[in-house]
Amino acid sequence: MGGHDGLLYRFKRWMYPGDRPNPLARLLNRISALQFAAGFLAPRNWVTLEVRGRRTGRLISFPVVVADYGGERYLVAMLGDRANWVHNVRAAEGHAVLRHGRREPVRLEEVEPAARPAIIRRYLALAPGARPHIPVDRRAPLEDFARIADRFPVFHVLPR
Repeated sequence: MGGHDGLLYRFKRWMYPGDRPNPLARLLNRISALQFAAGFLAPRNWVTLEVRGRRTGRLISFPVVVADYGGERYLVAMLGDRANWVHNVRAAEGHAVLRHGRREPVRLEEVEPAARPAIIRRYLALAPGARPHIPVDRRAPLEDFARIADRFPVFHVLPR
């Protein structure tokens, strides 16, 4: 259990073919975004990220897990650099809102790959749903995380 070969792992990978959410994953993400934004039956670090779409300008809401590390907060893109929310955050110059019962305007500052390994490891400890998407066991040494850190953007959450 917890490996990259179990039924749950295969199901979660099926929901994100080519690291893009299929229709079921999109529906579940919408439901989770509403739940996390309301702060309903969700841990405090499960939040909704709101950012302007880079093409439409519409507000996009997406469920994310905030990783705490070294007294700071971070967002990790479990689907890597191609995740839509990553492109939108970059286009919005880091301006976003986190919601969990209340709105928190934030600025997301991208973390250099060399500083990401420990944050990604912490993220995997907090976000079991992300484990099938990041090809390193959550208990692996930091060297293993360093090998993949450039493929998974990390954003430092700062007050706006």
